[in-house]
Amino acid sequence: MKHNEKDYTIKEALLFSQRIAQLSKALWKSIEKDWQQWIKPYDLNINEHHILWIAYHLKGASISEIAKFGVMHVSTAFNFSKKLEERGYLEFSKKLNDKRNTYIQLTQKGEDIFLKLLEDYDPSRNAILKGALPLQQLYGKFPEIIEMMAIIRNIYGDDFMEIFERSFTNIEEEFEEKENRLQKVEEAEQPKAAAN
Repeated sequence: MKHNEKDYTIKEALLFSQRIAQLSKALWKSIEKDWQQWIKPYDLNINEHHILWIAYHLKGASISEIAKFGVMHVSTAFNFSKKLEERGYLEFSKKLNDKRNTYIQLTQKGEDIFLKLLEDYDPSRNAILKGALPLQQLYGKFPEIIEMMAIIRNIYGDDFMEIFERSFTNIEEEFEEKENRLQKVEEAEQPKAAAN
C-alpha cells in the first residue's frame, strides 16, 4: 500500500470521529461536574486546580509547560497562574539563563491546599468512578483505557504522556491511604527515586 492510500472509508472515519466526539463530550460533562464539586470548597476553578496539579508534579514549570500539559492556551495558563499568585499559592520567577520564559512554583500555601484537596477527595461523589465500578468488579481493576492513551499520545506527543504518567506515579509513590483519606507519606518513608 502506498503511503498516501487509506485503508478506511470516509463513512468509517466519520463514524469513528463522531463516536469519539460524542462520547468525549458526554464523559467531559460528567467529569467537569465531578471536578467542580471536588474543588468548589476551595474557591478554585478547574484551570486553577489543573495548574496547581501540574506545578506540584513538575516541581515548578514554565507557563508554556503549564499550557502544554494543561491543554490550555498560554494566555489562559498565565492569567489563571496570576490569580493563583495573587492568592499566595504560586510564585513567579525568571531563570538567569532563560529570561524569555516565566516560571511558576508552588508556595507552601499552594502545596498545602493541593495536599488538602487530595486528602478531601471523596470517591463516593464521583460519577465517572461509579460508572467504571461494574468493570472494576468484573475484571478486578479499573479500565486502563490504553487505546485512548495511544490516541492522545499520537495527538500530543511523548512529552505530554510522560508528564501525564509522572503525575500518577508520584501519587502512587508519595501518598498512602489512611482512614479512607489520601495522605502524603513522610519524607523518610517515601521510596527513593532511582538515580538517572
